[in-house]
Amino acid sequence: MARMTSSARPLLNRRLAEFGTTIFAEMSALALRTGAINLGQGFPDTDGPEEIREAAVRALRDGRGNQYPPGPGVPELRTAIAAHQQRRYGLAYDPDTEVLVTAGATEAIAASLLALLEPGDEVIAFEPYYDSYAASIAMAGGTRVPVTLRPDGDCFRLDLDELRAAVTDRTRLLLINTPHNPTGTVLTRAELAAVAELAVERDLLVVTDEVYEHLVFDGAEHVPLASFPGMRERTVNISSSGKTFSFTGWKVGWITGSPALVTAVRSAKQFLTYVSAGPLQYAVAEALALPESYFTGFREDMRVKRDLLAAGLADAGFRVFKPSGTYFVTTDIRPLGESDGFAFCRALPERAGVVAVPNAVFYDHREAGAPFVRFAFCKRTEVLQKAAKRLAGL
Repeated sequence: MARMTSSARPLLNRRLAEFGTTIFAEMSALALRTGAINLGQGFPDTDGPEEIREAAVRALRDGRGNQYPPGPGVPELRTAIAAHQQRRYGLAYDPDTEVLVTAGATEAIAASLLALLEPGDEVIAFEPYYDSYAASIAMAGGTRVPVTLRPDGDCFRLDLDELRAAVTDRTRLLLINTPHNPTGTVLTRAELAAVAELAVERDLLVVTDEVYEHLVFDGAEHVPLASFPGMRERTVNISSSGKTFSFTGWKVGWITGSPALVTAVRSAKQFLTYVSAGPLQYAVAEALALPESYFTGFREDMRVKRDLLAAGLADAGFRVFKPSGTYFVTTDIRPLGESDGFAFCRALPERAGVVAVPNAVFYDHREAGAPFVRFAFCKRTEVLQKAAKRLAGL
């Protein structure tokens, strides 16, 4: 048999071959082509606080961070992150050894999994999950094991028995996202305590994605998993500035954890971006020190927008799952006589002039997510009103 030539070999390695172009790129391109309102991708259509933008300009002009910043992040930002964790959650971290600045939460997730997994290790994640999770697990050579959040009334819930049953001798790590994208679920203290108990009992590492920590509504409470007994030394806590301060393009994220965990993640991170966003790090340090009135006002503004879009979607005939956190609303399209989220979302810009994202892309079990569609409400009020009016025609 003739040997296969290099030209016949697929260029993309088999670990990533299943992923292709993200749904966000596809739907955003569709929005541009049709002129539809883009409620698919989760980015605000206004910038964050003017004083924080000016802080970035000031850092640029003063020459702070225009060359390579320190590998772990500028000291001012690491100190601000540690102060934020102490002030809000009572978690004490050493800014020099227990904080690492990253190029957004996406890099933090990738670096954590690349650092902590060996090929064949199993990673349990809550399905549906943000699409970078699956790709990062694949790049690290791990095996993803989904535990599905299922509809329960007007929200999605975790089945703790299913989670416990998913743990095997090959399980290395739990990848936890709360507040949860795309469902808007916020895990309760009781649920988090059960997760923590399981992690300690089975000696599991945990990576927590908490980027929506400041966006919780209706009395829901965000509690870091690292704050539970036995969890600080086994948890990589990830967050970022983009969702909280509406500067998603800055890509400034971070991890906190024990010195051993941070050192391990830094070992992988240094060969990804090494460093990034030098001047912007100084601005984010100032953002984290904003008064509590900023965070309260930001949360209340998003709650009002959530209610506006949720009401419009319900009036249009969708079944609406009211989120307790994040800035996304998940809907069920079956009351509209539809069942295929992909087909629905690809047709929606022409039908109604609005772009959404099919939740099935966030599932391994595509059939479980087929009838669900996600809309983002992190937009100006007049844009949401216009979108609701357009959707009313459905």
